[in-house]
Amino acid sequence: MDLSGKLLIAMPTLGDNWFQRSVVLMCRHSDEGAMGLIINKRARDLQLSDLLEQFEITPDPPDFNMPVHFGGPVETGRGFVLHSGEYKSQLQTLEVTGALGMTATIDILEDLATGKGPERALLMLGYAGWGPGQVENEITMNGWLTVDADADLIFARSDGEKWEAALGRLGVNPLTLSAAAGRA
Repeated sequence: MDLSGKLLIAMPTLGDNWFQRSVVLMCRHSDEGAMGLIINKRARDLQLSDLLEQFEITPDPPDFNMPVHFGGPVETGRGFVLHSGEYKSQLQTLEVTGALGMTATIDILEDLATGKGPERALLMLGYAGWGPGQVENEITMNGWLTVDADADLIFARSDGEKWEAALGRLGVNPLTLSAAAGRA
């Protein structure tokens, strides 16, 4: 099973506070493990302008800004930009799907700040990581549902709407979900 390019939707049974009501875009999945970005949780009191100032990047226009998201609990000081697929970094971009890319090099911050960046983007600090077989086990234990990624869900919906919208793509009403897991 390759989950690259899929959305993981946290089930109420997932007992991890980091991931409660989370939607995670799986950027990379292989036998060696998995890496994803939480797309629906904002980092508190942090904006792109704070990071640009830290890297001494001057935005043009000067008032350009965007929120920073919490991408996951691993390496929370490391930045990632999830973006529309038309953008390719001069240094390195991981193609997640044809419509989505992920770039973790400073040139994307420079491009965003000067209007040369991707049409759509979410900036994250940190990522979600799993060891070999870990995410598959969590899915088997009813921790996650999976659905194909959708750029409009990722970029056009508010963070508060993404979890229910992702469930809706599967035809699942969140009110019908139980916090108790079971096996038949």
